[in-house]
Amino acid sequence: MKLAIVGAGATGGFLGAHLARAGEDVTLIARGPHLAAMRAHGVRVLSPEGDFVAHPAATDDLAVVGEADAVFLTVKAHSLPALAPQLGPRLGPETAVVTAQNGIPWWYFERYEGPLAGTRLKSVDPDGTIAANIPAWRVIGCVVYPATRLAEPGVIEHIEGTRFSLGELDGSKSERVQAIAAALTRAGLKAPIRSRIRHDLWLKLLGNVAFNPISALTRATLEQIATLPETRAVAQAVMEEADSVARALGVELEISVEQRLAGAARVGAHKTSMLQDVESGRPLEVEALVGAVVELGDLLGLSLPHLRTVYACTKLLDQTLRGGARGQEQHRAPAPS
Repeated sequence: MKLAIVGAGATGGFLGAHLARAGEDVTLIARGPHLAAMRAHGVRVLSPEGDFVAHPAATDDLAVVGEADAVFLTVKAHSLPALAPQLGPRLGPETAVVTAQNGIPWWYFERYEGPLAGTRLKSVDPDGTIAANIPAWRVIGCVVYPATRLAEPGVIEHIEGTRFSLGELDGSKSERVQAIAAALTRAGLKAPIRSRIRHDLWLKLLGNVAFNPISALTRATLEQIATLPETRAVAQAVMEEADSVARALGVELEISVEQRLAGAARVGAHKTSMLQDVESGRPLEVEALVGAVVELGDLLGLSLPHLRTVYACTKLLDQTLRGGARGQEQHRAPAPS
């Protein structure tokens, strides 16, 4: 099958390199120095499982998605409202869209039976632009477990993990999700097909909703947050509140908060994706990871005091970073003529 990866940075580049090495027909869509490096030298993956270089096709032209059987979206969630109007009209008649973002996705209550069915989350799709351009029937949910970072243009450091859990929104085991899972499996990745993909989203979010914003605010690693008693207590409180939201939606998680904290401590001195964004001066995934959970709390009548405090502080940090980026752009010296 023909595959395309939109926003092929660290996660997308890692995925695309594995697919290309296995001989799959995959095109990476990126831009800037990273795209130039991939075109010139391929994608270099530095991994505990062995370094390698792959040479997938790479472009900045979104038009290639029209020929794809499936498109992986590996951009950050906050980029989707601007991207969706460009992407949607270019998709082929049967193109599936595999959403590989962290947090609560815009489609969470689509093709869904349960509390709040049909709700549009304003925190992740403020005016419905994403849903209008990427209809729910196209979507296959995906939970990304590999920890990666873009070490430099064209070079991806893989820390751990090879699993991309996949699931149709209605829980069915369709031919298309089986075909996508088979392609990932041939590439040496783990691609279980899940009948309750929303459940899997919450399993990962339980950690992300606490560790990502706390790391951004403190500049601390997972190990530091999970071992200092004071920050561990804050993380625990945030996770317990997030768990209460999941339970109110009918999601019972098998893993306890204490187990999740212990697992984070074992990962060691790893920087979360949000901390990496802070250090790079990039916008933060505040709404998908934290704001959406707070919005759900409002809809469900839950107080969530710790979550609201962390959300407010992280949102202010994000606005500061975005303002700083605009200021740098405004005061940047003009290019020589």
